[in-house]
Amino acid sequence: MRAWSVVRPGPAEGDPLRLVERPVPVPGDDELLVRVLACGVCRTDLHVTEGDLPVRRPGVTPGHEVVGVVAGTGAAARDFTVGERVGVAWLRRTDGTCAHCLRGAENLCPGSRYTGWDTDGGYAEYTTVPAGFAHRLPGGLDDAAAAPLLCAGIIGHRALRRTGLPRGGRLGLYGFGGSAHLCAQLALAEGATVHVLTRGEAARRLARELGAASARDTLDPPPEPLDAAILFAPAGDLVPVALRALDRGGVLAVAGIHLSDVPPLHYETELFYEKELRSVTSNTRADAREFLRLAARYGVRARTHTYPLSRAPQALRDLKAGRFDGAAVLVNDLT
Repeated sequence: MRAWSVVRPGPAEGDPLRLVERPVPVPGDDELLVRVLACGVCRTDLHVTEGDLPVRRPGVTPGHEVVGVVAGTGAAARDFTVGERVGVAWLRRTDGTCAHCLRGAENLCPGSRYTGWDTDGGYAEYTTVPAGFAHRLPGGLDDAAAAPLLCAGIIGHRALRRTGLPRGGRLGLYGFGGSAHLCAQLALAEGATVHVLTRGEAARRLARELGAASARDTLDPPPEPLDAAILFAPAGDLVPVALRALDRGGVLAVAGIHLSDVPPLHYETELFYEKELRSVTSNTRADAREFLRLAARYGVRARTHTYPLSRAPQALRDLKAGRFDGAAVLVNDLT
Protein backbone atom coordinates (compact mmCIF):
# COMPACT_ATOMS: atom_id res chain seq x y z
CA MET A 1 0.00 0.00 0.00
CA ARG A 2 0.99 3.65 -0.27
CA ALA A 3 1.22 5.92 2.74
CA TRP A 4 2.55 9.34 3.67
CA SER A 5 5.48 9.22 6.10
CA VAL A 6 7.02 11.98 8.22
CA VAL A 7 10.57 11.44 7.04
CA ARG A 8 12.06 14.71 8.28
CA PRO A 9 9.91 16.86 10.59
CA GLY A 10 10.12 20.49 9.58
CA PRO A 11 8.18 23.37 7.99
CA ALA A 12 5.32 22.22 5.79
CA GLU A 13 6.77 24.28 2.95
CA GLY A 14 9.87 22.08 3.04
CA ASP A 15 8.04 18.83 2.29
CA PRO A 16 8.51 16.85 5.52
CA LEU A 17 6.21 14.13 4.13
CA ARG A 18 7.18 11.44 1.64
CA LEU A 19 4.87 9.01 -0.17
CA VAL A 20 6.21 5.52 0.52
CA GLU A 21 5.31 1.90 -0.20
CA ARG A 22 4.57 -0.32 2.79
CA PRO A 23 2.95 -3.71 3.38
CA VAL A 24 -0.71 -3.60 4.31
CA PRO A 25 -0.68 -3.63 8.14
CA VAL A 26 -1.72 -6.81 9.94
CA PRO A 27 -4.27 -6.12 12.71
CA GLY A 28 -3.48 -7.35 16.21
CA ASP A 29 -5.78 -9.81 17.95
CA ASP A 30 -8.11 -7.08 19.23
CA GLU A 31 -7.79 -4.79 16.22
CA LEU A 32 -9.56 -3.98 12.98
CA LEU A 33 -7.90 -3.48 9.61
CA VAL A 34 -9.54 -0.41 8.05
CA ARG A 35 -9.47 0.57 4.38
CA VAL A 36 -9.32 4.36 4.44
CA LEU A 37 -12.00 6.25 2.54
CA ALA A 38 -11.39 9.73 3.91
CA CYS A 39 -9.22 11.40 6.55
CA GLY A 40 -9.63 14.86 8.03
CA VAL A 41 -6.67 17.23 8.15
CA CYS A 42 -6.20 18.33 11.76
CA ARG A 43 -3.86 21.02 13.07
CA THR A 44 -2.30 18.30 15.23
CA ASP A 45 -1.15 16.63 12.00
CA LEU A 46 0.61 19.87 11.16
CA HIS A 47 2.24 19.96 14.61
CA VAL A 48 3.50 16.37 14.13
CA THR A 49 4.86 16.94 10.62
CA GLU A 50 6.52 20.23 11.56
CA GLY A 51 8.05 18.84 14.76
CA ASP A 52 6.12 20.94 17.28
CA LEU A 53 5.05 17.54 18.63
CA PRO A 54 8.11 15.29 18.29
CA VAL A 55 7.22 12.10 16.42
CA ARG A 56 6.97 9.10 18.71
CA ARG A 57 7.50 6.63 15.89
CA PRO A 58 10.11 7.35 13.21
CA GLY A 59 8.48 7.76 9.81
CA VAL A 60 4.99 7.83 11.33
CA THR A 61 1.97 8.24 9.07
CA PRO A 62 -0.21 11.13 10.31
CA GLY A 63 -4.00 11.31 10.36
CA HIS A 64 -6.55 10.63 13.07
CA GLU A 65 -9.93 11.66 11.65
CA VAL A 66 -10.38 8.49 9.64
CA VAL A 67 -13.52 7.19 7.99
CA GLY A 68 -13.12 3.76 6.47
CA VAL A 69 -14.47 0.29 5.96
CA VAL A 70 -13.49 -2.74 8.01
CA ALA A 71 -11.33 -4.89 5.74
CA GLY A 72 -10.26 -7.51 8.29
CA THR A 73 -10.43 -8.35 11.98
CA GLY A 74 -8.10 -9.82 14.56
CA ALA A 75 -9.03 -13.10 16.25
CA ALA A 76 -10.33 -11.36 19.40
CA ALA A 77 -11.90 -8.29 17.78
CA ARG A 78 -15.54 -7.79 18.66
CA ASP A 79 -18.58 -5.72 17.67
CA PHE A 80 -17.59 -4.91 14.07
CA THR A 81 -17.84 -6.94 10.88
CA VAL A 82 -16.03 -6.82 7.55
CA GLY A 83 -17.63 -4.24 5.26
CA GLU A 84 -18.93 -2.04 8.09
CA ARG A 85 -18.12 1.69 8.04
CA VAL A 86 -16.17 2.89 11.07
CA GLY A 87 -14.42 5.95 12.44
CA VAL A 88 -10.88 6.05 13.81
CA ALA A 89 -10.06 8.92 16.19
CA TRP A 90 -7.07 10.42 18.01
CA LEU A 91 -7.26 8.30 21.17
CA ARG A 92 -6.08 4.86 20.08
CA ARG A 93 -5.56 2.93 23.30
CA THR A 94 -5.31 3.27 27.09
CA ASP A 95 -4.07 0.82 29.71
CA GLY A 96 -7.52 0.50 31.29
CA THR A 97 -6.03 -0.20 34.72
CA CYS A 98 -4.57 3.08 36.01
CA ALA A 99 -6.35 5.28 38.54
CA HIS A 100 -7.40 7.70 35.79
CA CYS A 101 -8.97 5.01 33.63
CA LEU A 102 -10.75 3.47 36.60
CA ARG A 103 -12.41 6.78 37.51
CA GLY A 104 -13.57 7.44 33.94
CA ALA A 105 -10.77 9.85 32.98
CA GLU A 106 -9.04 7.68 30.39
CA ASN A 107 -7.95 10.82 28.52
CA LEU A 108 -5.41 11.31 31.34
CA CYS A 109 -4.04 7.76 31.20
CA PRO A 110 -0.19 7.84 31.35
CA GLY A 111 -0.16 4.80 29.07
CA SER A 112 -2.43 6.32 26.40
CA ARG A 113 -1.45 5.99 22.74
CA TYR A 114 -2.55 8.12 19.80
CA THR A 115 -3.37 7.53 16.15
CA GLY A 116 -0.99 9.26 13.76
CA TRP A 117 1.54 9.98 16.51
CA ASP A 118 2.41 6.75 18.34
CA THR A 119 1.10 4.54 15.52
CA ASP A 120 0.41 5.00 11.84
CA GLY A 121 -2.75 6.89 10.97
CA GLY A 122 -5.02 7.63 8.08
CA TYR A 123 -2.84 9.38 5.48
CA ALA A 124 -2.62 5.94 3.85
CA GLU A 125 -4.62 3.31 2.03
CA TYR A 126 -5.06 1.25 5.21
CA THR A 127 -4.71 1.67 8.94
CA THR A 128 -5.57 -0.33 12.06
CA VAL A 129 -7.48 0.46 15.24
CA PRO A 130 -8.31 -1.50 18.40
CA ALA A 131 -11.96 -2.52 18.05
CA GLY A 132 -12.75 -1.05 21.45
CA PHE A 133 -11.62 2.39 20.25
CA ALA A 134 -13.38 2.39 16.86
CA HIS A 135 -16.55 4.45 16.48
CA ARG A 136 -19.86 3.96 14.77
CA LEU A 137 -20.81 6.98 12.69
CA PRO A 138 -24.11 8.85 12.33
CA GLY A 139 -26.15 7.93 9.30
CA GLY A 140 -26.83 10.52 6.63
CA LEU A 141 -23.25 11.78 6.49
CA ASP A 142 -20.94 11.06 3.60
CA ASP A 143 -17.34 10.09 4.34
CA ALA A 144 -15.87 13.58 3.93
CA ALA A 145 -18.55 15.16 6.13
CA ALA A 146 -18.07 12.57 8.87
CA ALA A 147 -14.26 12.76 9.08
CA PRO A 148 -13.85 16.12 10.92
CA LEU A 149 -16.30 15.02 13.61
CA LEU A 150 -13.77 12.43 14.80
CA CYS A 151 -11.31 14.90 16.34
CA ALA A 152 -12.26 18.50 15.59
CA GLY A 153 -15.80 17.82 16.70
CA ILE A 154 -14.99 15.64 19.69
CA ILE A 155 -12.32 17.99 21.06
CA GLY A 156 -14.56 21.02 20.56
CA HIS A 157 -17.27 19.23 22.51
CA ARG A 158 -14.93 18.37 25.39
CA ALA A 159 -13.57 21.93 25.45
CA LEU A 160 -17.12 23.29 25.64
CA ARG A 161 -17.92 21.00 28.58
CA ARG A 162 -14.68 22.02 30.31
CA THR A 163 -15.84 25.65 30.37
CA GLY A 164 -18.95 24.80 32.38
CA LEU A 165 -20.88 27.27 30.21
CA PRO A 166 -24.28 27.89 31.82
CA ARG A 167 -27.45 27.41 29.83
CA GLY A 168 -27.94 30.47 27.65
CA GLY A 169 -24.43 31.70 28.47
CA ARG A 170 -22.11 33.97 26.52
CA LEU A 171 -19.28 32.04 24.82
CA GLY A 172 -16.21 33.41 23.08
CA LEU A 173 -14.27 31.34 20.54
CA TYR A 174 -10.70 32.43 19.78
CA GLY A 175 -9.73 30.97 16.41
CA PHE A 176 -12.36 29.58 14.06
CA GLY A 177 -11.01 26.58 12.20
CA GLY A 178 -12.17 22.98 12.00
CA SER A 179 -12.85 22.43 15.68
CA ALA A 180 -14.26 25.84 16.55
CA HIS A 181 -16.84 25.93 13.76
CA LEU A 182 -18.24 22.59 14.95
CA CYS A 183 -18.17 23.66 18.59
CA ALA A 184 -20.04 26.84 17.68
CA GLN A 185 -22.86 24.85 16.10
CA LEU A 186 -23.21 22.69 19.21
CA ALA A 187 -23.16 25.69 21.56
CA LEU A 188 -25.73 27.56 19.46
CA ALA A 189 -28.00 24.52 19.36
CA GLU A 190 -27.84 24.38 23.15
CA GLY A 191 -28.88 28.03 23.49
CA ALA A 192 -25.57 29.89 23.90
CA THR A 193 -24.75 33.32 22.52
CA VAL A 194 -21.52 32.89 20.56
CA HIS A 195 -18.92 35.56 19.83
CA VAL A 196 -16.06 34.66 17.49
CA LEU A 197 -12.63 36.30 17.63
CA THR A 198 -10.43 35.19 14.74
CA ARG A 199 -8.10 36.26 11.97
CA GLY A 200 -9.32 36.27 8.40
CA GLU A 201 -12.52 37.55 6.88
CA ALA A 202 -13.47 34.14 5.44
CA ALA A 203 -13.55 32.62 8.92
CA ARG A 204 -15.50 35.57 10.31
CA ARG A 205 -17.97 35.30 7.44
CA LEU A 206 -18.49 31.60 8.17
CA ALA A 207 -19.05 32.41 11.85
CA ARG A 208 -21.77 34.87 10.97
CA GLU A 209 -23.37 32.39 8.55
CA LEU A 210 -23.54 29.80 11.32
CA GLY A 211 -25.30 32.21 13.68
CA ALA A 212 -22.57 33.87 15.75
CA ALA A 213 -23.76 37.08 17.40
CA SER A 214 -20.51 38.79 16.44
CA ALA A 215 -17.28 38.03 14.58
CA ARG A 216 -14.24 40.21 15.22
CA ASP A 217 -10.46 40.12 15.06
CA THR A 218 -8.67 38.15 17.77
CA LEU A 219 -7.37 41.25 19.54
CA ASP A 220 -10.71 43.07 19.56
CA PRO A 221 -12.84 42.92 22.72
CA PRO A 222 -16.14 41.06 22.38
CA PRO A 223 -19.27 43.25 22.53
CA GLU A 224 -20.16 41.94 26.00
CA PRO A 225 -18.38 40.16 28.87
CA LEU A 226 -18.09 36.39 28.39
CA ASP A 227 -19.22 33.64 30.75
CA ALA A 228 -16.71 31.32 29.08
CA ALA A 229 -14.19 31.21 26.27
CA ILE A 230 -12.28 28.56 24.36
CA LEU A 231 -8.87 29.18 22.82
CA PHE A 232 -8.53 27.08 19.67
CA ALA A 233 -5.68 29.07 18.09
CA PRO A 234 -2.27 27.70 19.19
CA ALA A 235 -1.18 31.19 20.26
CA GLY A 236 -0.22 31.61 23.90
CA ASP A 237 -0.25 35.39 23.62
CA LEU A 238 -4.05 35.21 23.29
CA VAL A 239 -4.45 33.71 26.77
CA PRO A 240 -4.35 37.07 28.58
CA VAL A 241 -6.52 38.61 25.86
CA ALA A 242 -9.22 35.98 26.39
CA LEU A 243 -8.96 36.18 30.19
CA ARG A 244 -9.55 39.93 30.08
CA ALA A 245 -12.70 39.31 28.03
CA LEU A 246 -14.23 37.08 30.72
CA ASP A 247 -16.87 38.26 33.15
CA ARG A 248 -16.38 37.58 36.86
CA GLY A 249 -16.29 33.84 37.49
CA GLY A 250 -15.66 33.09 33.81
CA VAL A 251 -13.65 30.12 32.54
CA LEU A 252 -11.13 29.94 29.69
CA ALA A 253 -10.43 26.48 28.25
CA VAL A 254 -7.36 25.95 26.04
CA ALA A 255 -8.27 23.32 23.48
CA GLY A 256 -5.04 22.70 21.58
CA ILE A 257 -2.44 20.00 22.25
CA HIS A 258 0.29 22.54 21.38
CA LEU A 259 0.45 26.17 22.49
CA SER A 260 3.16 28.78 22.09
CA ASP A 261 4.48 30.32 25.30
CA VAL A 262 2.00 32.22 27.45
CA PRO A 263 3.21 35.69 28.52
CA PRO A 264 3.13 36.65 32.20
CA LEU A 265 -0.41 37.18 33.46
CA HIS A 266 -1.57 40.25 35.35
CA TYR A 267 -3.42 38.96 38.38
CA GLU A 268 -5.80 41.87 38.96
CA THR A 269 -7.07 42.25 35.38
CA GLU A 270 -6.75 38.68 34.08
CA LEU A 271 -7.26 36.23 36.96
CA PHE A 272 -8.94 38.02 39.86
CA TYR A 273 -12.67 37.69 40.56
CA GLU A 274 -12.42 33.89 40.40
CA LYS A 275 -11.65 33.61 36.72
CA GLU A 276 -10.29 30.17 35.79
CA LEU A 277 -7.83 28.88 33.18
CA ARG A 278 -8.23 25.21 32.21
CA SER A 279 -6.52 22.91 29.73
CA VAL A 280 -8.11 20.22 27.59
CA THR A 281 -6.36 16.88 27.14
CA SER A 282 -7.55 14.52 24.43
CA ASN A 283 -10.96 12.94 25.06
CA THR A 284 -12.61 9.86 26.44
CA ARG A 285 -14.60 7.41 24.37
CA ALA A 286 -17.67 8.56 26.28
CA ASP A 287 -17.00 12.10 25.01
CA ALA A 288 -16.86 10.76 21.46
CA ARG A 289 -20.10 8.82 21.77
CA GLU A 290 -21.92 11.78 23.31
CA PHE A 291 -20.70 14.22 20.68
CA LEU A 292 -21.58 11.93 17.76
CA ARG A 293 -25.07 11.49 19.23
CA LEU A 294 -25.51 15.25 19.67
CA ALA A 295 -24.12 15.96 16.19
CA ALA A 296 -26.79 13.68 14.74
CA ARG A 297 -29.54 15.27 16.87
CA TYR A 298 -28.64 18.88 16.10
CA GLY A 299 -27.41 18.46 12.55
CA VAL A 300 -23.87 19.62 13.30
CA ARG A 301 -22.05 19.69 9.97
CA ALA A 302 -18.49 20.50 8.96
CA ARG A 303 -17.73 23.00 6.20
CA THR A 304 -15.39 20.78 4.22
CA HIS A 305 -12.81 21.32 1.50
CA THR A 306 -11.69 18.07 -0.09
CA TYR A 307 -8.23 17.20 -1.41
CA PRO A 308 -7.04 13.95 -2.98
CA LEU A 309 -4.99 11.96 -0.49
CA SER A 310 -2.15 12.17 -3.00
CA ARG A 311 -2.03 15.94 -2.28
CA ALA A 312 -1.82 15.69 1.51
CA PRO A 313 1.24 18.00 1.73
CA GLN A 314 -0.66 20.76 -0.07
CA ALA A 315 -3.60 20.41 2.32
CA LEU A 316 -1.25 20.88 5.28
CA ARG A 317 0.36 23.92 3.67
CA ASP A 318 -3.06 25.44 3.02
CA LEU A 319 -4.11 24.75 6.62
CA LYS A 320 -1.00 26.49 7.91
CA ALA A 321 -1.58 29.49 5.64
CA GLY A 322 -5.28 29.77 6.54
CA ARG A 323 -6.37 29.36 2.92
CA PHE A 324 -9.74 27.76 3.72
CA ASP A 325 -12.50 28.08 6.25
CA GLY A 326 -13.92 25.05 8.08
CA ALA A 327 -11.96 21.82 7.64
CA ALA A 328 -9.94 20.04 4.96
CA VAL A 329 -10.53 16.37 4.23
CA LEU A 330 -8.34 13.97 2.24
CA VAL A 331 -10.29 11.59 0.02
CA ASN A 332 -8.42 8.40 -0.81
CA ASP A 333 -7.34 8.35 -4.46
CA LEU A 334 -4.38 6.02 -3.87
CA THR A 335 -6.27 2.72 -3.94
